[in-house]
Amino acid sequence: MRVARRLFVHEVRLFVSLVLWVVRRTHGADGGQAFGYARGQGAMMAGFGFVCAVETVAMSVLLRDWPAVHAVFLFLDVYGVVLVVALHASSVVRPHVLDVAGGSLRIRRYVHVDLRVPLERIASVRRELRMTRERADGELDVEVGARTTVTLELTEPVTHVTFLGRRREVRVVRFHADDADGLVRALGRARV
Repeated sequence: MRVARRLFVHEVRLFVSLVLWVVRRTHGADGGQAFGYARGQGAMMAGFGFVCAVETVAMSVLLRDWPAVHAVFLFLDVYGVVLVVALHASSVVRPHVLDVAGGSLRIRRYVHVDLRVPLERIASVRRELRMTRERADGELDVEVGARTTVTLELTEPVTHVTFLGRRREVRVVRFHADDADGLVRALGRARV
């Protein structure tokens, strides 16, 4: 039941992100400096959306003689296209947020990852382009387009809650930011 509830909340957050995207608002960036990460995946998400739209048309043609099956598949296909658009919208409206006044860096990806790192726990920050690799214990890779551009090493671990609610302690966080240099500079100034 817990998994079903988490999936439902995930879907609701995606559709809220879609609405925020349409009205050009962001989520949770009030009072902080926002750093986007959506540019690194825009082409890929457009490709997914195109493939889903082509599949919708193809299934409509193939199933035109079976109206009941056609209706079910049409609903599922259109829902799939909307989900792809909502995923991209969630990455646009939920940026990373550096909140100097609040003393934290909020690292996000879609509606799946939302990790708050207190600024006083950051031992070092550097711009480092890395491609996705195998997961290691105590490390969190929040990649976009199979790459990360910023690496944080922490003095104390922070708790990361996974998509299905499992808790992990992480000491190294790697993530992607469109303006990685600007984020590293802003973190350097905030830590001083």
